[in-house]
This record gives sequence, C-alpha cells and structure tokens, in this order.
Amino acid sequence: MKAVRQAYIRPLDLRHGCVEMSHGSGGRGMAQLIEELFARWLGNAYLGQGNDAAVLPAATGRLVMSTDAHVVSPLFFPGGDIGCLAVHGTINDIAVMGATPLYLAASFILEEGFPLGDLARIVESMARAAEAAAVPVVTGDTKVVQRGKGDGVYITTTGVGVVAEGEDYAGDRARPGDRIIVSGSIGEHGMAIMAQRENIGFASAIVSDTAALHGLIAAMRASGATIRALRDPTRGGVATTLNEIARQSGVGMMLQESALPVLPEVAAACEFLGLDPLYVANEGKLLAIVAPEDTDTLLQAMRAHPLGRQAAVIGKVHADAQHFVQMTTGLGGRRIVDWLTVADLDPGVLAV
Repeated sequence: MKAVRQAYIRPLDLRHGCVEMSHGSGGRGMAQLIEELFARWLGNAYLGQGNDAAVLPAATGRLVMSTDAHVVSPLFFPGGDIGCLAVHGTINDIAVMGATPLYLAASFILEEGFPLGDLARIVESMARAAEAAAVPVVTGDTKVVQRGKGDGVYITTTGVGVVAEGEDYAGDRARPGDRIIVSGSIGEHGMAIMAQRENIGFASAIVSDTAALHGLIAAMRASGATIRALRDPTRGGVATTLNEIARQSGVGMMLQESALPVLPEVAAACEFLGLDPLYVANEGKLLAIVAPEDTDTLLQAMRAHPLGRQAAVIGKVHADAQHFVQMTTGLGGRRIVDWLTVADLDPGVLAV
C-alpha cells in the first residue's frame, strides 16, 4: 500500500510523461495534474479558491459573455499555439461588443497519451497571454478521453466582461454611407496553419497574427468616432463576417480589391493553394463599420496603436434589398463576395 501511495505522489514527469486516464478521474492523479501544471502557470487569487466555481467581485455595467471551442491542428504553429489562441479568441469576442474583458474560464479535453511536456507548453502560453491581456483564468475543468478518441487537446474558453451604457457595436447598426475599415493585413493566421500542417515552405515565413484586440478597441472607443459595428473576422474570414453584418443590418456592401491589405507572401500562398484571402481566418484583426464623417478620426486612432498600423478603408456600405457584399476588382469589374459553401470549406484554413 505504501509503495502504491508513493507512486501517486511522485512529481509529474514533464519531459517524458503522458496524460493518463487517472488525470481525469477526479482522484489524486487529477489533483496532481491541476496543482503541478495548471495551477503552476495559471494560478491567481480566484483560481486559488479551489472551489467548483469562482466567487468574483460585482462589476458595474452590463455583462457580456462569450464562449468558444478551439480544435486547431496543428496545436503549435508559427506565431502561436492553441493556448494563446484560446485566450485571444475569447477576449476578442468580448471586446468587439465594446466591453472590457474581465475573466476567463477554461475547459480542457485531453487525449490519453498526450505528452505532458506539450501540455505544459500550451498552458504556459495560455498563462502568458492571459497575463499580458490582464484577463485571468479564474476557473476551469479537465477531462481525459481514451487514446484515439480525441486529437491531443481541445480547449473551450468562456469570457465575461462589462460594457457601459450607450456602448453598442452590434452587427445590425450599419447604415448606407458608412465606411468599412480593417485593422491590418488579412489571412496570416489561416495560411500559417495551412503551411505548418501541410509542411509547405515559402520564401518568407507566414506567421499567425493571433493577438488580443481589447487595447486597440479601447483606443478606438476613446477617439470619439461613431463606430456602428465591430467584429473580428475569424472563421470564414473577412468575407463571411461582412456577409453576416450585411444581413443583420439589411444593407449591401461594396469592397475595393485594390484597398485590401494582404501581405505578398500570403497572397502568393493563397494563389498557390487556390484560396481567396477574403475567406481565410484571422485571429488578430478586426472590422469596423464607422460613420463616414468620422472615418479619418478612427483611422488616425487605429494607426497610432501597434495592432492597427496597417488599418485601411476597404469599402462602403450602401442600400441593397438583396444584402449583397460585392467587390470592385483590380480590373474594374465586379463580383459577388458570397457566403462560404461546402466546397469552399477547409477545416485547417477557414475554420480554425
């Protein structure tokens, strides 16, 4: 009995150890995983309460909550990994509502046999991202599935924030005449995932743009510009996000192909793979619909922030009973920028 007990309390082997079914059993193995790995990196006063839920101080303002599941493959990619991605993605979903993100909850589904060293890298990355954003992970959960029943690690994050009265950036507020602004070049995240997953080499490395956008959005709000709507164009890219806003607001949109900021290496990779950068996922960019008279004011505020230096006006909102998103091409023609279809979908590029 003594030998068995000692085996359980032996420190986790983060170099050679793997996730075991006991790490999700609710017993000593799970307690050890939480204490030696999760609490080591994510620990804070709220998480340290050690209860089934975190007791948080009351917040002033309307509550905003969002949840997101992360199933990216590969788990590690140029510029980031599933850990920081889980933090950034949920913070951004809160921030584009005009809210200040306050807290995160994280749920991990681990596959039996997953290397503990890789799990430690992911949790450490998650902790660094949360600390940099000043949005702590205050509660969480861990489950383990049998070998072959998962894909290494799945992470679900839920975020809570507060938004002041009068702040409303919902997708149904776009009006004819408004301008469409993107905060920077598009398509880096999805193409970084594809290049890593398919082992495709390009002359210039493509790095994910994953980042927390609440600082940029705070600067935009402080500018005093009349912002109608904000969105982060993640799954489905810029095209899908603009179609969502057009439908919600009952308007049409006209984009200018020549105004779209796309890095040369991303454009080359998309051409090589037969993809349109408008549909490729982003994780550190936002779209803003702004009143025409405040366009310059908002652009100036965005370009003064590190995450908005490449901000550009890419189109205009207009009246359209069909709610079409269109684009004037570089040759002067027009084409419909439609919703994604089943044929367009690629789980690695478009749905990360």
